[in-house]
Amino acid sequence: MNNILCCNAGRRGRFVQDVRTTLNGSGKVIATDNWSVAPAIFMADVQYVVPKINDPNYINEVLNICQKEDIKAVLTCIDPEIELLAANREKFISKGILPLCPSPKSAHLCFDKYEMYKYLRDNGINTVLTYSNMEEFLSGYEKGDMAFPVFIKPRSGSGSVGAQKIMTMDDLKLKFAEGKYDYIIQEFMNCEDFDADAYIDCISKELIAVFSKKKIETRIGGASKTISFKDEKLFDFVKKIVPLFDFAGAVDMDFFYKDGVYYLSEINPRFGGAYLHAYGAGVDFIQYIVNNINGKANTPEIGNYEEGVLMLMYDDVVITKEKDLLRDFHD
Repeated sequence: MNNILCCNAGRRGRFVQDVRTTLNGSGKVIATDNWSVAPAIFMADVQYVVPKINDPNYINEVLNICQKEDIKAVLTCIDPEIELLAANREKFISKGILPLCPSPKSAHLCFDKYEMYKYLRDNGINTVLTYSNMEEFLSGYEKGDMAFPVFIKPRSGSGSVGAQKIMTMDDLKLKFAEGKYDYIIQEFMNCEDFDADAYIDCISKELIAVFSKKKIETRIGGASKTISFKDEKLFDFVKKIVPLFDFAGAVDMDFFYKDGVYYLSEINPRFGGAYLHAYGAGVDFIQYIVNNINGKANTPEIGNYEEGVLMLMYDDVVITKEKDLLRDFHD
């Protein structure tokens, strides 16, 4: 059985449903969360409520679930867990479980936005000019390398929490004085931004698929309306980026497009929230996972989808009874 564990499924109900659709009885979807009212766990074949990822017993809990449910592959739906899975990657591999996460080094680079910036810059990858503190910014500002408005965001944040456009020096100094986050300061990219879902084969380590989409609307840190497009220049850029990292499975990439040039903004080495678009357009990363589980390397098929396919997100609900909830670890 091709049983897949989706950790911290949260609100990713449609994603869990899509995994079940591809498995089509050839395996089960097991979903976890630290809260018994996480909507997505109700979409899975089997549900578990587990401790939070900072609990010292968390990984053991996950490994116990893997053993009990005969899990063949494990993935997470949240950024903060990626480094944790990466650090324990060998534990999963030793038990015959495919960990859909990067190496520890690649996981750290993706989570620490300033380290990522330096790594991309040093490897000749177009990216957004970034400063790690006010001293660096003031030096660059005096040289004319950066001007207002600027964009700030937490160095290790996710979901666009704390990210905002800053118009003046006084506002910037105020944000740093507040000390709410460890901010980085970036050039404000007044241009189009795009997403790309990519799959890196867990056996061959090759880039297998890229699905690119233009953002029409963004809400709560992610794209809620997108339209598919193809650009060989973007595909070639992704092909240049991927070998610099040790990825396994799905990754979500964010790009800016300015004056005919693509700039890499961020990489989230997990299924992006808008991967639903790729799946709906026939780009089935879940089948790639199943093939990898069974020792089969996938054949590259980059750009194998239609242009002009729209994804329009909307809200849905789960209706259940309190007495049916699982044990709750939520504080």
